[in-house]
Amino acid sequence: MNTIKGPAIFLAQFMGDKAPFNELTSICKWAADLGFTAVQIPTWETRLIDLKQCAESKTYADELKGKIKDCGLEISELSTHLQGQLVAVHPAYDDLFNAFAPKEVHGNNKARTEWAVQQVMYGAKASQNLGLTAHATFSGSLLWHTFHPWPQRPAGLVDDGFTELAKRWMPILNYFDECGVDVCYEIHPGEDLFDGVTYEMFLEKVNNHPRACLLYDPSHFVLQQLDYIQYIDFYHERIKAFHVKDAEFNKTGKQGTFGGYQSWLNRAGRYRSPGDGQIDFKTIFSKLTQYGYNGWAVMEWECCIKHPEDGAREGSEFIKNHIIRVTEKAFDDFAGVANDTNFNKKILGIS
Repeated sequence: MNTIKGPAIFLAQFMGDKAPFNELTSICKWAADLGFTAVQIPTWETRLIDLKQCAESKTYADELKGKIKDCGLEISELSTHLQGQLVAVHPAYDDLFNAFAPKEVHGNNKARTEWAVQQVMYGAKASQNLGLTAHATFSGSLLWHTFHPWPQRPAGLVDDGFTELAKRWMPILNYFDECGVDVCYEIHPGEDLFDGVTYEMFLEKVNNHPRACLLYDPSHFVLQQLDYIQYIDFYHERIKAFHVKDAEFNKTGKQGTFGGYQSWLNRAGRYRSPGDGQIDFKTIFSKLTQYGYNGWAVMEWECCIKHPEDGAREGSEFIKNHIIRVTEKAFDDFAGVANDTNFNKKILGIS
């Protein structure tokens, strides 16, 4: 077993135009003052990192790591969630997802995909240069618009979709393998990898690639009414990253998992600050510790009610209080007896 590392914080939702949230050093000092020990860096945020330079220059990577260390922090992982999303985009979502890419590739699906693939590969090399072994991202989606089987899906559609998704990701996964870094897909609505079954279909298509791993975020499973505890039993060997994000599901006679096109505030399922939702984090931390998870517990703040700064302050303590320092001895050692083969045979009634 391992003691889970943390608390860490994903900086994406906290970046802004006002200090201390508008540049690397000040936001890191803010996080450290709250008790966080690491930051997960969104690589599309150029005020925090120059991803291309971090991939191409070990000197830059060392300097970046040094700046963060001077604030009393480490880097838990880099994130290419937005770029990973663009590895596979159905044309129906082109206009909505163009905001994730530079303007010069807007309206050009092929160029945008190539840009996204290159960005994620920069993420692999940058992670290696920073001494990281896990990387957070999304899978993208070609099939999401068909998640409900009406109209009826043509025969072979799902298989063809996952074949194409795997084709796009295999070169990326192979490059991550060269860099010694795991790709941690956040299983998430809107991605083709949105639950355990879809992850397994993808895994089969990439020949069970050893780098096709998971970012475990139970909040997305609460909204799907999926058993997020048993999920750990199924996939613990592949879980290499962990988002501590709470959620709640309050079904009514008017709406359920699909949400009725309502705002986050008015959905039956909605994300909450850690400790304010329904997720059993005590069992989650116990399960992950039991299975030897040796990564970070990273707070991700997404709440439609609580102020983010309050959520961050409370989230740091919440994670600290849930991390289990693993025992170095068995609780019944005091009653143990010496190892004696002959004595064991006598107990078993064998000669």
